[in-house]
Amino acid sequence: MAALDRWERRLAFIAHVIPYFVLTVTTVMYSIFTAHSGSERLITYGVVAFGYAWMAWWFTLHPAWRGRVELMAVFVGGMVVFYAVLGMREHWFGAVSYAVYIYASELLRGRWMFFVVALTAALATLSLFGGYPPAGESPAFWLLLMVFVVVACTFTFVGHVTTEQARLRKELLEENEGLHAQLLVQAHEAGVQDERHRLAGEIHDTLAQGLTGIITQLSAASASDWERRVSVAADLARSNLAEARRSVHALRPPALDSAALPEALDEVASGWSTVYGVPVSVTLTGAVRVMHPEVEVALLRTAQEALANVAKHASASRVGLTLSYMEDVVTLDVRDDGVGFDLTHPSSGFGLPAMRHRVHRLSGALFVESEPGAGTAISARVPA
Repeated sequence: MAALDRWERRLAFIAHVIPYFVLTVTTVMYSIFTAHSGSERLITYGVVAFGYAWMAWWFTLHPAWRGRVELMAVFVGGMVVFYAVLGMREHWFGAVSYAVYIYASELLRGRWMFFVVALTAALATLSLFGGYPPAGESPAFWLLLMVFVVVACTFTFVGHVTTEQARLRKELLEENEGLHAQLLVQAHEAGVQDERHRLAGEIHDTLAQGLTGIITQLSAASASDWERRVSVAADLARSNLAEARRSVHALRPPALDSAALPEALDEVASGWSTVYGVPVSVTLTGAVRVMHPEVEVALLRTAQEALANVAKHASASRVGLTLSYMEDVVTLDVRDDGVGFDLTHPSSGFGLPAMRHRVHRLSGALFVESEPGAGTAISARVPA
């Protein structure tokens, strides 16, 4: 885009210099090769000076006027009159027609552009013949007139089409650059939002659950078993500190470092049962196979969150976890026999939304079944 802009600016500069260059060269040639009297030369130089002033005032010194159709119509009309007067005075000024062609093709559109170009070509033919020729030269005049008009209109049309194509390409490039920049911003924002969700989920799954377990242990401590309760609370604090550090670095949960998902679920269930005193059964169905690490992490975190919800809300006497490997999906079911809740009035907590977010990120689905007094069942299904 930068290189294209530089070339466009250079070409525009050259095109805007050509009218002055052509007028200067033809004036020099007029001064050298014509035998006009001093008074005639003064009139011609006055017309030339008017042309310089007209181009400078209407076009060069006021670039903002170029977008105003009415003002540019006056300017181009003045250039046609100027060229007609100058070209009829001396045929050396016939080349000034290039200036009118340039201004007409840049400032006019449609039939007015071609009308001015054809009129200028006709004036160039008259300038070449020094006016309308005698009867004997009429065929040559009309033939040359037709050639000048056709060539001028053809080149103007080609230049107009080329300019429009370049403008459209530039607009398309600018639009693509804008879309690219917008996509980068959106990708950055999505990445930031996704990382916020990840950290929020990790904090909830580690620190919040760990602190809940520590509080539970310390609150339940009595004179007879306070040493055991404090020891369990200290172990929870150490393990959750390690989990928090791993979450910051986006590492896998420690339970998955040295064990497959079924063994990791056994470890999590056993630890939870020790802390809360509620028996947990873990059932495995299907053939165990290696899955993507994100799938294993999502299912393990879902199990942890479901067990945390049981501890906080269910008042359950037993819990069951079932991990099922199927042909193209893997499911995790967590059931409890607790108090349940009304699905039409779900909790405003972070637990269920966090589980749904984890599962949906993997193109999976989370299902919840519950009713007051009948326990709760949570099922997470993700592509295997």
